[in-house]
Amino acid sequence: MQRPDSKVTCLFVHGWAMNSSVWEPVVDKLPEWIDAQLIDLPGHGQRVNESLSNLQNLTEDLLEQCRHTKAQYPHGQPLYLIGWSLGGLPCIQLAMDHPQEINGLMLVSSNPCFVDKANWKYGIDAGIFEQFSQSLKKDFSGTIRRFLSLQVKGSESGRLVLRGLREKILQQSRPHEVNLDAGLEILKQVDLRSQLKKIKLPVNWILGGQDGLVKKQLAEELDNVMVFNNAGHAAFLSHTDEFIEQLIKSLSCIYK
Repeated sequence: MQRPDSKVTCLFVHGWAMNSSVWEPVVDKLPEWIDAQLIDLPGHGQRVNESLSNLQNLTEDLLEQCRHTKAQYPHGQPLYLIGWSLGGLPCIQLAMDHPQEINGLMLVSSNPCFVDKANWKYGIDAGIFEQFSQSLKKDFSGTIRRFLSLQVKGSESGRLVLRGLREKILQQSRPHEVNLDAGLEILKQVDLRSQLKKIKLPVNWILGGQDGLVKKQLAEELDNVMVFNNAGHAAFLSHTDEFIEQLIKSLSCIYK
């Protein structure tokens, strides 16, 4: 894609137990025509003392964040959402409920339905989330470390990525357990498959071929998807340059 005549705003939404700083390695390499905005979900990062309750709560908060961001660029600058993992769910819901607020979205290692069902083979066993919930109460730090390890499972540069993730996450206050539990409940309960099919906006996907949380076979149900074969759950960290290249290509939909 050639450099467009006008800028675009990209709003980055992080995943469960993380915070906005996890996107910094990506933002540092973006071209100057992309205005990057990083937000913390309620109960995470700089907003650790706020409450996270359900998907509606997340979606309404994201809507406020979008409107606040657009107010900073009053000349009609396009707004594009990038949602990772849990962060992809409010992006999907917002695209369905308030399509006029955004111009497109990219979903990274996310899933409209994270849990296996009788008619859905692309999720994981709900027991994995239940194990997380129980482990959090017994050993918070150890559980977070294990979760971070899952983020880079299968990544060629896993150890380096894991070190960076830990540094980014530990720089800020850890989320309260009640908000982490609420996030896990969203992952266990939400099913947006029907909503996804109704979205009229451009939707692009990135999946990791070695992801232990979102199966690469999900690509069979998606359009406009790129699978990074050697990436785990955090493809944007283990394959940053390739991720940015794909992001720039996906933004072409705004300028057609």
